[in-house]
Amino acid sequence: MSARPSLDAIVVGSGPNGLAAAIALAREGHSVRVYEAQPTIGGGARSAELTRPGFVHDVASTVHALALLSPFLKSLPLDQFGLQFAHPEAPFAHPLDDGTAVVVERSIDATASALGLRDGRAYARLVRPLVEQCDTLMEALLGPFSINHPIAMAKFGRHAIRSAKGLAKHLFDTERARAMFAGVAAHSMVPLDKLATSGYTLGLLIAAHAVGWPVSRGGAQRLANALAAYLRSLGGEVVTDTPVESLATLPPSRVVLLDVTPRQLVRIGGDKLSRFYRWRLSRYRYGPGVFKMDWALNAPVPWRARECGRAGTLHLGGSLAEIAAGERASWEGRHSERPYVLVTQPSLFDPTRAPRGKHTLWAYCHVPNGSTVDVRPVLERQIERYAPGFRDCIDDVHVMSPADLERSNANLVGGDLGGGAGDLMQLYARPVARLNPYRTSIDNVFLCSSSTPPGVGVHGMSGYHAARAAMKVLGP
Repeated sequence: MSARPSLDAIVVGSGPNGLAAAIALAREGHSVRVYEAQPTIGGGARSAELTRPGFVHDVASTVHALALLSPFLKSLPLDQFGLQFAHPEAPFAHPLDDGTAVVVERSIDATASALGLRDGRAYARLVRPLVEQCDTLMEALLGPFSINHPIAMAKFGRHAIRSAKGLAKHLFDTERARAMFAGVAAHSMVPLDKLATSGYTLGLLIAAHAVGWPVSRGGAQRLANALAAYLRSLGGEVVTDTPVESLATLPPSRVVLLDVTPRQLVRIGGDKLSRFYRWRLSRYRYGPGVFKMDWALNAPVPWRARECGRAGTLHLGGSLAEIAAGERASWEGRHSERPYVLVTQPSLFDPTRAPRGKHTLWAYCHVPNGSTVDVRPVLERQIERYAPGFRDCIDDVHVMSPADLERSNANLVGGDLGGGAGDLMQLYARPVARLNPYRTSIDNVFLCSSSTPPGVGVHGMSGYHAARAAMKVLGP
């Protein structure tokens, strides 16, 4: 009879999902070790001085609304391990070519008032009942597909299943309101005329009003560091700078959880995976990539619409039609001359991010997966469109192409931040359609990345659900 392995679980990958999986197991008394390929932990939740000393930039994710809404993460005492959030005065703004902006406030009434009488009423009727049921909805939305909370989900689903483009045109009369809705929907990196893109929009709007769109004070790295510190307090281990190319290279353990996407799963699992399962994984689709830029600034961005200075996040792209065209282009492998640009300005609300009097800025635009085109001039031109004089504020810049992003984190395949295309086909059937999406074809190996439900976002729920599945193997 073989000896019992000294480790109950090994987790490969220290992104929020990998760390969440490790914590969920360690809290139940299981021995856990996490292996991370990079010298620093965090996966998409990492920070670095990308431009100049003293300027803290987030490598991938920066806005952490879902960390406050996640049923699992919000149950953890991360504040005791150094995590604090900085809240912008307004979650986000959408500047327009007429020099004004639509600002979404924490208050539903204030947001509705700014949209005008009819569109404001339509907006409030849409979001208020959803925000009032926020906790219930998040338990359902951030879990694997289930019939939990059927009444709340039915109310959400009748709007969420629609395309963002269709719902925006149905609900709103003005181009201002439609543009705002499109700017939120484009976070999905899915064409806005596809079904269920309204679901992404509504989820983010619920978060904006329920908890805001905060950033981790001191950088996204602080969130990852807090998760790792809590894991260590439970007896867990974290080993960095250790790439895992094959399951055979790992020490013995009772279960293995992989915070990787299907492409790496096929490589790491190799012939241990069944031929049929490998074939199904090979059909998994990745979404558009991003071209990301970080700036060290000598002054705040000079937005033409001054109210944009109150918002932590900006959506640049003009009208609904323009944003929809840009998102369709990247999805179909084309580059847009006027792409949708997602911008965050965290140093306005978190002064620890830059030296006194200086600022950081983070932005990306969507490009075809694996694009090698340098779109820096196009991206900066979009910012200058709404902030004339922006280039005069730049002291330094750091550019990350899709290939650069993938080198920094192997899960960002072709620059895809979402772990795979997030259209309706792959919203829940990820990485393949099966009753337990976290199980692989190897009995004791589980997938715990954003390539499993509920998908993209810093919420840790994919890791938590995978850990729950692994506990059925581990037992009490």
